[in-house]
Parts: sequence; C-alpha cells; structure tokens
Amino acid sequence: YVSWIRSAIQLSFAYTGIHTLLNLKRYQSMTTINIDGREIGPEQPPYIIAELSANHNGSIDTALKIIEEAKRAGADAIKLQTYRPDTITLNSDLPDFQITDGLWKGRTLYELYEWAHTPWEWHRTLFERARELGITIFSSPFDTTAVDLLEELGAPAYKIASFEAVDLPLIEYVARTGKPMIISTGMADFDEIQEAVDAARGAGCQQLAILQCVSGYPAPSEDYNLRTIPDMMGRFGLVTGLSDHTLDNTTAIASVALGANLIEKHFTLDRNGGGPDDSFSLEPTELAALCRDTKVAWRALGMVDYGRKSSEQGNVKFRRSLYFVKDMKAGDVITDDAVRSVRPGFGMPPKYFNTVVGKKLDFDVAYGMPVTGDEFSS
Repeated sequence: YVSWIRSAIQLSFAYTGIHTLLNLKRYQSMTTINIDGREIGPEQPPYIIAELSANHNGSIDTALKIIEEAKRAGADAIKLQTYRPDTITLNSDLPDFQITDGLWKGRTLYELYEWAHTPWEWHRTLFERARELGITIFSSPFDTTAVDLLEELGAPAYKIASFEAVDLPLIEYVARTGKPMIISTGMADFDEIQEAVDAARGAGCQQLAILQCVSGYPAPSEDYNLRTIPDMMGRFGLVTGLSDHTLDNTTAIASVALGANLIEKHFTLDRNGGGPDDSFSLEPTELAALCRDTKVAWRALGMVDYGRKSSEQGNVKFRRSLYFVKDMKAGDVITDDAVRSVRPGFGMPPKYFNTVVGKKLDFDVAYGMPVTGDEFSS
C-alpha cells in the first residue's frame, strides 16, 4: 500500500512537471508582443501608454491637445475609452447604481459615464490626429458595439479595463479581432486573471499582455505590492506591466526594476481641471519625466556583469596597489618596509604583499615604482 502511494505521488509530480513544461513552452511565444510596429518585451524599453480617459472634460479640442502633449512627452501610445452611458450601465436611481463615496460621490453610474464618456463621433478625428502626429492610438472597448467601431477605425490593439476583466464574452469578442490585447487586473484574484487569460487565448489571441493594477483612484503606493509583477510573469508567461493610479512616478519606475514592460498612466493637461479623472492624472512635465526615467531604469538593469565598467577605467589610479618606497639594487632582498599598499592601482594587488616580501631583485628599482612582478624571479 505504501509503495502504491509512493508511486502515485511520483506520477503526480511527473504529470505536474510535464504540465508545467508544456505551459512554459506554450507561453514562450507570449514573451513579446507587437503593437503598431513597436515590439514590447524585456529586451525593449518600457512601453508608455498615456490614458486620455475622461480628461477631455467634454471638449474635443482638449482631447486633441492631450494627444499632442502625449506625443511631445515621448509616450508610445495614447489610449481612449470607448463607451456610451447606455452601453456601460443602466439609467437607474436604484441604490445599486448610486455612488456613495470617493471622487464621484453623489452621482449615479449613468450620470458619471454621461459626464466622462468620449463621444463616438470624436473617435475618427482623434485617430486621424494621432496618426498625423505619429503616436499609436487605441482604446478600451466596454461592449461589442465599441469593438465594432474601433475595428472600423483600424485600432491596432485593445485594452480590457480592470472592471471588465471578468467579462469573458467581451474578452473573447476582442480576441477574435486578431489584434494584440492588454488586460488590466485591478480587483481580480488569481483565478479571475487565469480565466481572463484562458478566454483570450481560447478565442485566438496570439499577442497578450497583462497589467498589475489597483483599482483605486488614486491608489496608495503600498497597495501595489510590486513583487506580484515577477510572480505574474512566472505564472502566466506573458508580457507584464503596470497600470498605475498613484499620484507620482515612483511606483511606475520601481516596477521597471521588477520587470514591467508596459506602463499605463492617466494623463491630463491640468490636474486641477475639475474633470472626473484629472486629480489622479499626470501633467505634461510629469509624463515626460516618466518616459525619460523609466528608460533610465530599464537601461540600468543591464545584465549580470561583474567586470570593470567603461566608466571605471579612468579611476584605476584611485585603487590601491603595491609600490616600492625605497631605492634598491639588484640582488637585494625585498623587506616589508620596502613595499607599501598605496594609491594608484597600477602595481600588483595588495593581496600579494606577503608573496613579494622576501623575493630577491633581478634589477635595480627606485622609490615610486610599481611592483609588477617582473622585478624578481618566481
């Protein structure tokens, strides 16, 4: 009986190992994605998405200006949200539809989304302007009719918002477009993330990314638990990034050090503009800093390298090494007061001091000469 149990356990471990290897093989093709000609993955600088969201505050001119400023700041993409109030909620005053706390307290869901939505008739103009400027534009659709509109406009990718990560039929509908998909995971537990990933893959998505996210507006940095990012990468084998709702860039930059390949931040012209999302969005100078500093962080990661770096070459003179501190003749024996460990570093390393002492010189040496080892026979 014990032998049978042992065999069963071994078979279970073997199955688990094979299953893990199969999953890893399956995931290998997902370690990079390509949006609009830009490769995104560990070997590329972080992909920065400026989220326009509701920050147009009802003005298409403001929306166009946000796109222009995102391009000027160096963002890779500008992202919209595509819905109408009637496609995202119901026009109801019942308690379920009342917002009772937070930034939008006192409104119904319908009132919030009526205020915040980007009119569908603006989309073509916004897409055309982004393309003129040379910045990628795509959107978060919130129902199938939004996907259809975005397909007509030639959207190169799709973003599934955190609150829609549980809408598996929507994820499947997006997957069937054949476009890259990014799924935010705010509020989702591990099983819900797995279900969303499986739905996307099962419906044919070949390029998939996920974002660690906290659906707080704003979100405190301590809620982000950035160590989840490398864990997500290991578990799901996907391009992984951060949807950041904190008030500055610290969390986003830190995420790069943990492997984040994409960063999404809400973007506005004026944090005091009074719109639904303005108060937790970056302003132009901050977005420019994010684009710059995340690239610095990514370059600093580099590779495992214990060798001397190019910037250190000129500083060898500030290292210690062995030098002669008295004049000596050929045949003299080197004594411990004839050699010292000093700067610069052009002589033998100090660890050879005891090896050098007691050696007989093959030729004359003078005060201030480095000990190179050529002065005596081994």
